[in-house]
Amino acid sequence: MTATAFTVVVFLLTIMIAFVGGMNRVIGKSAQPANVIVMSDGSTDEVFSNIPIAEATEIEHQPGVVWQNGRALSSREVYVFVNQPTVGPDGRSKHRFLQIRGLEDPDIAAQVHDLELMPGGKWFSAGGVQEAKMEDGGSRTESKAQPDSNSQSSNLHSQSSSIEAVLGEAIAQEFGRDRGVETLKVGDTFDLGPRRWLVVGTMKATGSAFGSEVWAKRSIVGETFGKQNIYTSLVLRTSDGESAKTLADHLSHGYKKSALQATTEPEYYSKLGEAAEQLLGAIFMVAIIMAIGGVFGVMNTMFAAIAQRASDIGVLRILGFARWQILASFMLESLAIALIGGVLGCILGYLVNGVSASTMVGSNDGVPKSVIFKMVVEPNTLALGLLFTLIMGALGGLLPAWTAMRLRPLESLR
Repeated sequence: MTATAFTVVVFLLTIMIAFVGGMNRVIGKSAQPANVIVMSDGSTDEVFSNIPIAEATEIEHQPGVVWQNGRALSSREVYVFVNQPTVGPDGRSKHRFLQIRGLEDPDIAAQVHDLELMPGGKWFSAGGVQEAKMEDGGSRTESKAQPDSNSQSSNLHSQSSSIEAVLGEAIAQEFGRDRGVETLKVGDTFDLGPRRWLVVGTMKATGSAFGSEVWAKRSIVGETFGKQNIYTSLVLRTSDGESAKTLADHLSHGYKKSALQATTEPEYYSKLGEAAEQLLGAIFMVAIIMAIGGVFGVMNTMFAAIAQRASDIGVLRILGFARWQILASFMLESLAIALIGGVLGCILGYLVNGVSASTMVGSNDGVPKSVIFKMVVEPNTLALGLLFTLIMGALGGLLPAWTAMRLRPLESLR
């Protein structure tokens, strides 16, 4: 029973650390060292930022921004955070927090964020919408994309058109599970906000925050969700990490036209790790409480063993066994019980490696981001679990072993 208790403790500890490890990996993979995120001054998150569209060109011409084929490597973006009602495969209603990122140019954005499409997909068109036509028998096909013109607004409100969307790999799988399939594929549709959306591509973004996002045309996202005529952020590519820091400092303190807040992507995403750090601290607090219980469990077991073997201890002493040998024998037994439980706990904990989970990550003063990730059980997590259980076994077995060592041979044989 004591070994089983150790199994449960180490199993739970492994799962919790694997959860935090998956969160940290998502945050780390989302940041490009050479990228600078530009927001309006005072903004604590992209959601609260408002950069006038007219200022984007001048910001992109600041020293340090990389240009390619006559275009700045600058992703002009509108980021919104919505609550999506949905129905699971069991028919029960639920809600999902969803990130939508509107982009001016998906090709530039893909280069800046270092992302690519999965085979068979494409980026959304210049117009960003497609009209649906019903063929004989009720099947649905898509016509060519609408041109990016003044007619776009009327198309936006037309119930016969669908917004073209590119899904992150993780959110595509999440949508698919709602329908009882593995993932949404190109050509599938889903409802979000007041419109129907058409999947035209899926991003390879496993292990990053972008895997949980929906990408679409900036003008359509802005009009649909009330962010017209603004950018929430500009993501600028520089040549390297040092250039990124220099550009971020210049835009934050040396840009004269308006007040901006610029930061490198590693610094921005590190703030999102605050929740993970707080959770890790809570995990270790829980682990300490569980450890105290485990120590008393081992102690109780070993005291019971000593009471049952008092005469055996007396015989060993009369035969010439030293006190330290009695101490070592009971300590080894305590450690063996703990080790058996710890090994079983690590084996069970390793089974969660790669299991999908979802959570909210964010800084204390920003809007949390909903991310879907895979839990990670690393070798050092398993080593920590074994070390944890051996420490519990040693602390729990020390006092009983000390008591057994001090038993007097003749008294124990009575």
